[in-house]
Amino acid sequence: MAITVDPKTQKLNIRFRVNGYKKQFYLASGLNDLVKNRIIVESRWEEIQRDIALGRFDSTLKSYKFGNYQNVVVPTERLSLDKLWNKFLAFQTQHLERSTLESDYKQITKIIVELSSQSLQDAPTIRDWLLTKYSYHTAYKSLAAFSRCCKWGIDACLVDFNPFEKIQLPSPKSSSNENSKKAYTLEERDLIISAFESHPKFSHYSSLIKFLFWTGCRHGEAFALTWGDVSRQCTRISITKAYASRVRVVKGTKNNKRRVFSCLQGSKLQSLLEEVQPNSPDPKELIFKSTTGQRLNLNILNKCWRYNDTGEYRYSGVVTELADQGIIPYLKAYSTRHTFATWAIASGASPEKVAYWIGDNVQTVLRYYCHPDVTKAECPDF
Repeated sequence: MAITVDPKTQKLNIRFRVNGYKKQFYLASGLNDLVKNRIIVESRWEEIQRDIALGRFDSTLKSYKFGNYQNVVVPTERLSLDKLWNKFLAFQTQHLERSTLESDYKQITKIIVELSSQSLQDAPTIRDWLLTKYSYHTAYKSLAAFSRCCKWGIDACLVDFNPFEKIQLPSPKSSSNENSKKAYTLEERDLIISAFESHPKFSHYSSLIKFLFWTGCRHGEAFALTWGDVSRQCTRISITKAYASRVRVVKGTKNNKRRVFSCLQGSKLQSLLEEVQPNSPDPKELIFKSTTGQRLNLNILNKCWRYNDTGEYRYSGVVTELADQGIIPYLKAYSTRHTFATWAIASGASPEKVAYWIGDNVQTVLRYYCHPDVTKAECPDF
């Protein structure tokens, strides 16, 4: 699928394929290859893509001919919210990963089924019902999703208004203590590592905890690492994929950024990898596994970090135990990433380097990983 230029006439054309059709489709624009004309052709190509996603593709191409502006679809009936949402999901499925759809849209879909009314005219009533039935945060998230859906519906010529745009709830306020601290000090980090190493139940996971603290990688990225991603000297780690625990699939990294994390010969990280590396590692073998040899996931990490609730008994995780004793504050497991980034910057690394190391952008690093309460202290050997 592409916008091409005829080598003889220098006219812009559109060539593409559609699932279910054997032939390749060809649409001549009759327009010269100029910037202003490319905008026109790209707009027509976007229109075709939208129709394909919505299941109303005109295989004759008559409605897409250039100079034909009779193909604008005007809604002949008012779509209900559930029907519009289903079309919105069908469109999103074309370009979003399954894990994103599961995490961001699955709950919203269930809520829509339960709504007391599916009419877009009843948006205020839907808002009030959500506030009665669900938490403020869920209601806020649902209304925002409904608004995005309707906005898309307007662009797709399926509806002509967005009733949720003006009834959005104010953003939920964090409690005074919530997220006030996201990174551990180096002393607290080392206490956690030491506690994992000596713990009677969870010492097996000490190597994973060290790796997370010393690289700042996302947990799913660590779960997906194999020995084929590590150089023979254990000084270069290729991070190209991640394991999505919720849907149990290996996919690309969160933002599809591939990166190589390098460490010095003799460093703590290199020594750790050499220590856990088998004599003849299989390139496909996972580096970090559960006590039963299975792939790790967020549920397992949460059990050893926070707690394990079997229904009859509840066992505190390593960090929860330390927090209950007043030794350290309790922070979520994702604080391993915040701790690495915060102290990397505090030790003199530039935001650009840190952004590359953790697979993020500079703006995010500056916004989320610079914690003055932590970085104001003198930085020990990092």
